[in-house]
Amino acid sequence: MAVFLSIIIPAYNEERRIGQTLQGILRYLRRQVYSAEIIVVDDGSCDATVSAVTKFHGKDPAVQLLQNDRNRGKGFSVRNGFLHASGDYLLFSDADLSTPIEEVEKLLTALREPCDIAVASRALPESHIELHQPGYRRNMGRLFNVVVRALMVPGVRDTQCGFKCFTRKAALDICHRMICDRFAFDVEMLYLGSLLGYRIREVPVVWRNSSETRVHVCRDSASMMYDLLRIRWNDLCGRYREYR
Repeated sequence: MAVFLSIIIPAYNEERRIGQTLQGILRYLRRQVYSAEIIVVDDGSCDATVSAVTKFHGKDPAVQLLQNDRNRGKGFSVRNGFLHASGDYLLFSDADLSTPIEEVEKLLTALREPCDIAVASRALPESHIELHQPGYRRNMGRLFNVVVRALMVPGVRDTQCGFKCFTRKAALDICHRMICDRFAFDVEMLYLGSLLGYRIREVPVVWRNSSETRVHVCRDSASMMYDLLRIRWNDLCGRYREYR
């Protein structure tokens, strides 16, 4: 049977919340008329994440597990999931469901209007933030996005929300060209989408901060800034154009 929606969840040491996340997504999907699959990509976890996902697969084959050979990064995990997905539309979602799964309806509506990439956004006036990040994280995020808009994706106000949906063609076109394995992969995906002429639309969503975020403000921000420069350098060197 054809799959309408593939949901990719990158997971690293998520044993505490992956069960609740999968329960919530499955509960939502059972109310839908379309077919769907959930692909959890384990990124070399050293806890019981794999065991927890395997139990769900035993009860519902819509839940699938992919395992990276070692810890490779969130970008690598999303790419791995996309390349194994069967859906007409491919969504990646953070494991904490900071953006509730129900918000996918807004992204799917945008894709049918049409666009090729629907980006969940916390920065639009219509967005509803139920639980805010601490002020220092909000300020760092705003600064990062100013740089992103100046250098990479001028029309997108929030590139880092972990909830984005792609048409199958756009997703695979982009994934075959990606180089970034870690946190700046969102920017690379959107940058490549823009270079390839895909239509990108930002969509306001409901969002709530998770206190268990693993993004370290100083270390990971510096790494992401470095990756931004790498993305521009890769483009200037023609590394993305080689695949066109």
